[in-house]
Parts: sequence; C-alpha cells; structure tokens
Amino acid sequence: MLYIGADHRGYKLKEDLRAFLKESGYDFADLGNNIFDPNDDYTDFAKAVAEKVSQNPQNNKGILICGSGVGVDITANKFRGIRSALADDIETARQSREHDDTNVLSLPADEVDFELAKKIISAWLQTPFSNGEKYKRRIDKIE
Repeated sequence: MLYIGADHRGYKLKEDLRAFLKESGYDFADLGNNIFDPNDDYTDFAKAVAEKVSQNPQNNKGILICGSGVGVDITANKFRGIRSALADDIETARQSREHDDTNVLSLPADEVDFELAKKIISAWLQTPFSNGEKYKRRIDKIE
C-alpha cells in the first residue's frame, strides 16, 4: 500500500498528485492534511505515514511533502524500519531505491513542481532494490 501526506506547504502538490496516482493505477491512502491549514505541523503527517509504512516496511511505501522536504524526511526516519530519502531529482529518487531500498520518498514542494514530482515519483515507485551484496550489508548496518 502507498500512503501520502503533506503539510500546508505541500498541500497543493499533494492534492495535484492524488489524481496522477489514481490515473496511474496506484492504490493509496491520503493521510492528510485534508484541508489547507497554514497552522498545521509537518510532523503530524510524517508520523502518520511513517507509522503505516513501518507496519510492513517491505511492502508499504510512503510519499511525504513539505516545503523543503527536510522536516518530513527527518521525522519519518525516526521510525523503525523506515528509510526515507529526500529527492528533488529523478536520479536521486531512483538511486535511493536501487542502493538503499527506501520505502518513503520526501519531496520539497518549494523546489519541485507537479511535472517534475510526477517523474520523480514514477521513477521511485518503478525502481526495484538492486539486492546487491554491498547494499544489503549497508542496510543491515543501518538497522
């Protein structure tokens, strides 16, 4: 299952991406915010997504969006089994899956427009973990 969440600075991008994800055939759950609230906190949505992904970190994935992407990335990485990557380009997203088997993608709404976000997300969701020995060893060290 794919879970998405965003604070007020990522809200518009998240709302735009909902249609893209649906049209692309992805099953997803939107964990908020469900309204534009300039006083919300990114930590609440990062926590909600990270908790869901951490219930089955091998199969669940998450996409988090805030202004810089940094806050949601830091928050998500506090949860057991979560490997979140902050990506503002396609290659970083792809490599985070190939080398680090990331299960959460953090996006910076202030830096990534809708068209680029679609490309980043598509690359991230379609790229498998390489399962290379050195990458598995490194992930084991993280755990």
